[in-house]
Amino acid sequence: MTALLIVLLAGLVSGALNSVGGGGSFVAFPVLVAAGLPPVTANAATTVALLPGAVASLWVYRRELQPLAVISTRTLTATSIVGGGLGAVLLLALPSSSFDALVPWLLAFATLVLAFGRRIAAFLNSGVLSLPMVVGGQFVLALYGGYFGGAVGLMMVAFWSIGLGLDPAAGNPPRVAQLAAIYCTAAIVFLIASDVVDRPIILAALIAGAVAGGFSGATIARRLPPPVLRTLVLVSAVAMTVVYFTKASR
Repeated sequence: MTALLIVLLAGLVSGALNSVGGGGSFVAFPVLVAAGLPPVTANAATTVALLPGAVASLWVYRRELQPLAVISTRTLTATSIVGGGLGAVLLLALPSSSFDALVPWLLAFATLVLAFGRRIAAFLNSGVLSLPMVVGGQFVLALYGGYFGGAVGLMMVAFWSIGLGLDPAAGNPPRVAQLAAIYCTAAIVFLIASDVVDRPIILAALIAGAVAGGFSGATIARRLPPPVLRTLVLVSAVAMTVVYFTKASR
């Protein structure tokens, strides 16, 4: 019961963080690994669980969704759906040892984006990219999101800020929408082709927490200071990166 409560709380925090600024995977993934799930299974379970949480957040933001410059919402979502599914297939097709070796580096990369993504976006703001460039960039991000997903939402906001001149605050509703699109096809692939359903109680606890966190987090997002939440996520990300690099060196 203690382990299930921890998983439930991890889902709650993950869903809330994803709805506000991103970084939920940094909480859910290590908790599932600590609960005994192999890294690939833990990554798949994180994606499956965070999908309902993203949908709950999207419901709260539904009236604030606006198309981005140059690209329509339909085209952007289709790109995210295809990329997310292919990223999930890539995760399952490659040997699990490959993912184990990549995890510390993926965590480190996502941590750098968490720490400096907004500053880089502000410094490199270049206005408006062409449609093919936006589609290509979104596809790469969705591919990464389906394969691992750490900080992919923040990466999207940074990319949109750099390439489209989008204000990061205005990018939160479309970010949640595209996260849901990426998670959707990736979750379908994982449910069909992975062993993610072999731990139904753990998965159900994580999903329940993520839904509650996603809905409540989006509801109170305007009342909480985002810098505080980003700081907490960053501290967690740095800690997990150090832990996984230490494990990999042994």
